[in-house]
Amino acid sequence: MLTTRRNLFLGGGAIAGVAVIGGVVLLTRESGTTAVAGAAGDDLMAPGPLGEMTVGDPDAPVVMIEYASMTCPHCARFHQETYPEIRSEYIESGQVYHIFREFPLDPLATAAFMLARCLDEDRYFPFIEALFARQRSWAGSDNPEEALFQMARQAGFTRDGFNECLTNQEILDGVNWVRERAAEQFDVQSTPTFFINGEMVRGAVPFSEFREHVEGHLEG
Repeated sequence: MLTTRRNLFLGGGAIAGVAVIGGVVLLTRESGTTAVAGAAGDDLMAPGPLGEMTVGDPDAPVVMIEYASMTCPHCARFHQETYPEIRSEYIESGQVYHIFREFPLDPLATAAFMLARCLDEDRYFPFIEALFARQRSWAGSDNPEEALFQMARQAGFTRDGFNECLTNQEILDGVNWVRERAAEQFDVQSTPTFFINGEMVRGAVPFSEFREHVEGHLEG
């Protein structure tokens, strides 16, 4: 059955509020978690039905796959504090290729990802970064639907476009497919979760720890 805005936002504000203020139990993690062996090979690298959203040189020696949720506070902190250093030092220098994948923890995060997917491809990441930068203002709102619409309007959505996007079954199915495959095949249980050349790293690790993982693969 076609999804509706009511389906997407039902309970979304309460769940997102917990995620932003205190974390979602068993689904978000603090930084400093230990790297463990992760899935690798063709299955992990295969794109989802909506295609991949990427930054950097696909021929880079290190591939970083990131699974994130838009309502995850640790993901927002990573993108605000750590990712700019990663992009400057490793992505722009051609050493790391970044693949960003959707792993929504709640209906509100799903809606946010759907809106990003409805934009032109070159506007996807600017919208994602804007949502992370202002996460508390929309994900922690008493009226998350309206707060998310205000964010979407700044990206060029009309009210009709907003409603159309959030009832697009193909986009909803595509976002959910990526999340379900990650959980079932690659043991993604929390956000953010990274695969660095197939090695799983859980949590919003600081840049110093990220550097160790990347340099280990560059040296190898």
